[in-house]
Amino acid sequence: MSGIASLPALGLGLSTEYGASLTRGAVAPAGLRREHPAFGGFLEVGVETSKGLDAVARDWANRGWPTTYHFLDVNLDEPEDLDEGWLNEVRAGVARLRPAWLCGDLGMWHFGRRERGQMLLLPPVLTASGATASADGIRALSEATGRVVLPENPPGTAYVGDLHLLDYFARVTDEADTGMLLDIAHLVIYQRLHGLPPTAGLDGFPVERIVELHVAGGAERTRDGWAYVEDDHSPRPLADTWAVLEALPPRATGLRAVVFEAERNCLAEVVPGFRRIRDLVARLAPWALPT
Repeated sequence: MSGIASLPALGLGLSTEYGASLTRGAVAPAGLRREHPAFGGFLEVGVETSKGLDAVARDWANRGWPTTYHFLDVNLDEPEDLDEGWLNEVRAGVARLRPAWLCGDLGMWHFGRRERGQMLLLPPVLTASGATASADGIRALSEATGRVVLPENPPGTAYVGDLHLLDYFARVTDEADTGMLLDIAHLVIYQRLHGLPPTAGLDGFPVERIVELHVAGGAERTRDGWAYVEDDHSPRPLADTWAVLEALPPRATGLRAVVFEAERNCLAEVVPGFRRIRDLVARLAPWALPT
């Protein structure tokens, strides 16, 4: 796995995107790092290049604290999406943040041209050919930025294709020769939609390729008799989400970081979740925590 072994252990961190930390009552990343250093090990900065970095992300970067760059605006299975103008903006963001790696949901971030009215997020088409196209894009972005690129399994209320989600990402990471960002909350959404246990497919998945994990809350909803989970980033993960984290096998030797996606909640609300995550990671994958 090219480049994975040399990645630093970042420990636990918080995610953000433009304006999220400025939401009324939201936890301040710098405040989290100051009051609970073990929970504010790094900041995952969600970046849409048309918006750039907000004041919170710039302040964090100016302090030289660890970051990861989470893209919010690229369809990696479309070669034309990695145009030079966009790549130059990404390179500028990388130069400012100095991230340990790049990561982001692998799917359709926009339909048609990359512009405000076309932005969305849909899952990828779960087929072998789709996996190959996405792997090509991952390699191209990595070469263009000089950073390891970790694909993330996105949320969705419908998926198409003949592969299980984890089988698809096993193909992608193998063909791209890279690691993965496994979003546990998103995986739980997929498993429930397909009537599967939360850990289905994990035994056969190359967990040694998991470099980063996301943990987040979800809201159980029902509309017209149809039950689904809304990916709401609350500080209260579902029991299924905890079950997947607890089932993480010891061969997950590539794990370097865990993000608690609860950025729009207050400090008092996020600390209990961080404590539970820390205790589980310390028991299951202590190598992911900086020494």
